[in-house]
Amino acid sequence: MNQSRTKFIIILIVINIALDQITKIIARIYIRKGEIIDVFGDVFQLWNVENEGAFLGMGSDMNPTLKIIFLLILPVIVLAYVIYYILNNKELDRLSLIAFCCIIGGGIANVFDRIVFGSVTDFLHLDFGGIFRTGIFNVADMSVTTGMLLLLYASFFNKPKTPENSVVD
Repeated sequence: MNQSRTKFIIILIVINIALDQITKIIARIYIRKGEIIDVFGDVFQLWNVENEGAFLGMGSDMNPTLKIIFLLILPVIVLAYVIYYILNNKELDRLSLIAFCCIIGGGIANVFDRIVFGSVTDFLHLDFGGIFRTGIFNVADMSVTTGMLLLLYASFFNKPKTPENSVVD
């Protein structure tokens, strides 16, 4: 396995985890639970919500055993497999590799929160006047979403691997 490629993967994953964890620490310190801080009016707000479920709170009402299975064990297995896949698949183009690193970093960050805090801290909210409104989310969610969008883009516009679009092998 090429060390520079592996370092690239580790650095991207660690950056994603670090950005998420730093912003969550800041949110926990400076935003009181239930408080809403208007950054740009009602369009961009900061909240402090502890999400005991998954995306948009789904699964928060599951019994504790199912939560452990679906919100901890299963994600850890999937993340471990994706890490194994990207470390061993030398055919991945650079964009797909970056996408997978974003997904892994965001996934690890949220699983870490579930293990350490029993919930995931969400604090970002967007509302574009009823045209588009998000749930409350965090940087890890943005990372996973960005990774998924990059993978979708790469699947449509992916070129065969060449020295120009691959990570150093």
